[in-house]
Amino acid sequence: MTAEATDAPAEGTGELLPTAERLLLIEQWARRHGVDAARRLAEAEDLADAIAAAIVPDNTLDTYAKSWRVWTRFCATAGLPEREGSRGALVAFVAWMLREGRQNGTGYAPSSADTHLAAVVIGLRERGVAVSGDDQAAARKALAGLEVRLLRAGERRGRGQAVGADIDGLYAIARSCPDTLTGDRDKALVLTGFHYASRAQDPAGLQSGDVTLHPRGLVVAVLTGKTKHSVRNAKIGYAQDPEICPVRTYTTYRERLVAEHGPRWTDPSTPAFVGIDRHGRITGGLVPDSVTRAVKRISARAGVPISWTGHSLRIGLASTGRKKGKDAIAIADQGGWARHSRSMLGYMQREDGWDDNASAGLT
Repeated sequence: MTAEATDAPAEGTGELLPTAERLLLIEQWARRHGVDAARRLAEAEDLADAIAAAIVPDNTLDTYAKSWRVWTRFCATAGLPEREGSRGALVAFVAWMLREGRQNGTGYAPSSADTHLAAVVIGLRERGVAVSGDDQAAARKALAGLEVRLLRAGERRGRGQAVGADIDGLYAIARSCPDTLTGDRDKALVLTGFHYASRAQDPAGLQSGDVTLHPRGLVVAVLTGKTKHSVRNAKIGYAQDPEICPVRTYTTYRERLVAEHGPRWTDPSTPAFVGIDRHGRITGGLVPDSVTRAVKRISARAGVPISWTGHSLRIGLASTGRKKGKDAIAIADQGGWARHSRSMLGYMQREDGWDDNASAGLT
């Protein structure tokens, strides 16, 4: 039969191309079930491919595209074909990334190299290139060994984990926010974000109707999550101290927004957190990059010793919750992690290594 199976998009065209593996599968279906059934099974595969592509987050697609550009630069430098994922090519790719892979000629941090390697393997397979698990494992083993050599040489690359938000920082931020709509917005952005472990894209994606008042606090419908766990209704209760209460702060901010800019901001489809220029004019909703910049600016204004990033609020809930004895499952549910998530456990930072120490008090 003439199969019209499709697989990966052709680079730069957006069209789907048949692969030898898919064609062989269709031929097997045709022999077992007949041509008509094989065609319907092929159509089902196409639908599965389309759904898989549609549910990949935009930031993941951006990572894939960036990593593929890194791979093409490597192949051009090394004189290797782009569509070949052999053991030697992948190991050489890893070594090149650590040695000189960045655009400025310096080496990537091992964590970045690991991300690019994973994305390139996916990119090769999407383009119909067979990459065996053994070949990929060899590249990862090489990466781990080279990272150890860097550490032994005293070379630590990368920014490391972002600093986590903490209660002292929340007080400093609350006290440093000016008595303006921008100040109220800043305070509400940080205090609510800390209490539901927000990523930068979460407040940027919130509409006012996604944040509802409850007798016991706020319910935040987080719909921009990366996984089924992170799409959630996060409940934020009233704080004992009104100065850093996320519920009171958010309510005050929204009431001021309506009072100063009109009743249209009561519409549940309006952004929960608005952009405001230096003249006090509303510029629309926030985007993830503007949330990240805002958190850095707000923490710097408050004199927080190490400026927070867009991820500091997320880390802060996990680390502060653990320090105060909160159950790990409750933290996971509130922050949208899978229960026993490795990333969440990594965020549960040790404060100084003394009080939270496995050997403390044993003898």
